[in-house]
Amino acid sequence: MLLPPQSRLQFTPDLNICRILNGMWQVSGGHGRINPKTAIDTMFQYVDAGFTTWDLADHYGPAEDFIGEFRRQVIKTRGEQALAQIQAFTKWVPRPGKMTKKLVEENINISLKRMDVGSLDLMQFHWWEYRDTNYLDALKYMAELQTEGKIKHLALTNFDTEHLKIIVDAGIKIVSNQVQFSVVDRRPLVNMVRFCQDHDIKLFTYGSLCGGLLSEKYLGKSEPRGSELATVSLRKYKNMVDAWGNWQLFQELLSTLKQIAQAHNVSISNVATRYILDQPSVGGVIIGARLGISEHIEENGKIFSFTLDTQESDRINSICSQSRDLYQLIGDCGDEYRR
Repeated sequence: MLLPPQSRLQFTPDLNICRILNGMWQVSGGHGRINPKTAIDTMFQYVDAGFTTWDLADHYGPAEDFIGEFRRQVIKTRGEQALAQIQAFTKWVPRPGKMTKKLVEENINISLKRMDVGSLDLMQFHWWEYRDTNYLDALKYMAELQTEGKIKHLALTNFDTEHLKIIVDAGIKIVSNQVQFSVVDRRPLVNMVRFCQDHDIKLFTYGSLCGGLLSEKYLGKSEPRGSELATVSLRKYKNMVDAWGNWQLFQELLSTLKQIAQAHNVSISNVATRYILDQPSVGGVIIGARLGISEHIEENGKIFSFTLDTQESDRINSICSQSRDLYQLIGDCGDEYRR
């Protein structure tokens, strides 16, 4: 299987990426035991199918180390030029507090060493406490490291529109913001999308499959509870579904997605992903990769085999309009992490 040209995005002048990013949160624990050797072998399968872009973080267990080992094996088996086909986007999630150039550089150096790269493709920065404005110092020091060649591009994770604006107004060039965005959680459409359109910032979205809840597995099934929610992702996004509406409304949503999916000979997950990929400012959707445990390489490839027409999108929007307003309940993007 090879992905079609529309699966690619010229994200920056030097980074051509796959619009489905392989999410590595799943190797950090809580999603089943990962065998490192099997995981690395599976990474080759993803890249060979065209899924060349990886999303990871400093705190996702061995994710950065996996990238480093994968790169070494690529060089060994395919030559150094093959590395040009692979993109790895990491994150730095420091504890709030005073930021110095030394502290920032030490942490960036850790990622460089673990990933075995000379320069980070994309450093996505997260900050827990807006009242602590040291995040601006951290970003300014990262911008200096970017000038020095240690970081290619600066990005954010889970920043709301207000603080994204503060950063942009401070003269710091941000190329993307990673946010939760799904048919269930459409908060980015309130303010974030418009700001990103105005400032040429892409959104990378996670939670777009609600941890697997947006799939045939839960269509027509009774509400899962307790041990039936076997992964950290399922537990996290079941809470989001509960805030959004109730299990009955969620079943209506699944049923509608299934009818649309059948018309295109694809899956519920494919339709849910396509819906988000088609939203303004969305650069890519992150789909978790449980490396060596369960693969959806072939299924994910079908995302690029169809498009949703206006009528189909309207049917999805109609169900979502019956839900609670998550922006009113939770706040803007990322506010769930700062309450």
